[in-house]
Amino acid sequence: MVGKVLGIKDLEQFSSRRSSVYVDPECDKFFELPLFIAASSNDITTKCQCFQFSPGKEPALRSYTEIQQLLQQGKKRDVKNILRENSWPINSPIRSQLWPMLCGQHQTKEHMLDGFYWEMVHQVFGTTELSEKPIMLPAFVDATHCLPYHLTSTGRAVADRIVNVLGYDCPDITYSPVLYPITSILLHFMSEEEAYVCLAGLVGSKEKVFINQTKLQHEVTWKTVMQIAKKHTKSATSYFQRICPGLKLERVFMDWCWWILAGLPFQHLVRIMDCYFHEGIKVLYRVALVILNLFHKECQSNNEWSPDNIKNDIGNALIKFCKKIPVSPAKLLHAAFSIRGLSTQYISRIFIKTEMLLKSRSVLTSGSKQLIKSRSSDNLPTSQSQVNIQMMSHTLTIREHFGLPGTKNFIKTWTDRQFLFTLWSWLPVRITMYQPVLLYTTEEHGCSLTTFYVRVEQHEPTLLMIKTCNNEVFGAYCSSRWFERNVKDDKGQRQAYFGTGETFLFSLYPERAKYPWVGIEGDKDLGHSSELFMAADSKMITIGGGEGQAIWMDENIRFGKTDSCKTFNNPPLCPSGDFEIRVLEVYGFVGI
Repeated sequence: MVGKVLGIKDLEQFSSRRSSVYVDPECDKFFELPLFIAASSNDITTKCQCFQFSPGKEPALRSYTEIQQLLQQGKKRDVKNILRENSWPINSPIRSQLWPMLCGQHQTKEHMLDGFYWEMVHQVFGTTELSEKPIMLPAFVDATHCLPYHLTSTGRAVADRIVNVLGYDCPDITYSPVLYPITSILLHFMSEEEAYVCLAGLVGSKEKVFINQTKLQHEVTWKTVMQIAKKHTKSATSYFQRICPGLKLERVFMDWCWWILAGLPFQHLVRIMDCYFHEGIKVLYRVALVILNLFHKECQSNNEWSPDNIKNDIGNALIKFCKKIPVSPAKLLHAAFSIRGLSTQYISRIFIKTEMLLKSRSVLTSGSKQLIKSRSSDNLPTSQSQVNIQMMSHTLTIREHFGLPGTKNFIKTWTDRQFLFTLWSWLPVRITMYQPVLLYTTEEHGCSLTTFYVRVEQHEPTLLMIKTCNNEVFGAYCSSRWFERNVKDDKGQRQAYFGTGETFLFSLYPERAKYPWVGIEGDKDLGHSSELFMAADSKMITIGGGEGQAIWMDENIRFGKTDSCKTFNNPPLCPSGDFEIRVLEVYGFVGI
């Protein structure tokens, strides 16, 4: 490839095109990354300094147009590989188009009309003029980590305005310390409005997780990183625990995201963002594991990181180490993506298990009753959740029979809402953001297992609610599709049981209780009988097994029985054990 180096004048002109207002003009000079112009195209590329290539054999970097075409063709895996392998220079203009396109693919709302952002700005501030006075930041922002990344004072004011408008437009965000740093990074490569649209896409993504939005999600995430690290960086985690016997690893991992966002040099961070905006938070998980391994290696060979120097504050030492990390951005990413056994499915399982464990610890046992006590505002329904609960209450036939006999209607209505709030607090946090929809009710669709399957089997997850002729109300959150009853194993046999440990039982009346999977209490092997979540065929439906079935219903959805079972360690959900079904309702969730 024949190329020429841009002169200082050219570089200054390029930099002014990239970020004339928001970014400190000294920023590009600080990074000193030489640019090249390919003779065969107008795309700006670079000679990668991370690897040594023979003269004349430098690989040409992919252009925005090439990546755009691949995305339009649905070739996301090809795009993923390109983003991982192409080390565009930090000041390459490709990101001004590439990042908005990558973030835009996750947008779930209808396309924002031109001027939508500025209408929101005017609605929030009364003007579109940028205030010279400091703006009060939303409560979800962590004031100690408003990282500016070489933004000018104007750039920081713009970042303040963006997160304020986003908080106004997305009131369900209650805690999101990484939002501000990501906003600052985006402003290096695009306009204020484009940065807002990118953030809206990341926040609203349904398929992948990019940004945690509550304290519970934040806690689940760092504990997930810790669990993964114990397996994939066992030597490093054991070493830190050994040199600091009085230190809980939790204190180290609580700040894991700041190793990356506050520690790594900006050129490393930008390359990580190239992949992050496409693949999601799992990219940060991988980078964090590499940082741990590298730091562990340095601790054993470099006196600066000796046990005596770091044992009193490993967390701060990790961030200092990241600031002068001894590998290039390309080598860091190569190591991150070389970690085996770290699939999206594996990470999701750890995340779900951690989330269930945290929520289960908020269950207090009082006598024979289990009540949910809120540990923080994250256990309370958000504004969107309350809207979803209200929508569910309008379609809930069973609600008419909640409450004690003889109470007045307004008391019944209040009781109905409390029951639903309790039930909602038991659902996985991510599910409460979706709108519930009534899929099947015996009062409208008849009492037929065939009809049940036709209307329900392709939905995941589902919420089953049963009201008996004795006015007991109970049910189950079923994590997998009922269609899986037809899935065959390697021998061609239909599997008897299916589902995951996210499934749980509940009782709403007369007892209020949640019965989660017994396996969330620890990693010990509980045996096959503890994993009998769901089973179904043309004659019956079963939830829970092992020395009894928690819920069993016949093919006519008329009669059922409930016993204690090993999967959920539950008592019978109604006193008599046998019951006659008055109403069965099944809910799904729109958009999953």
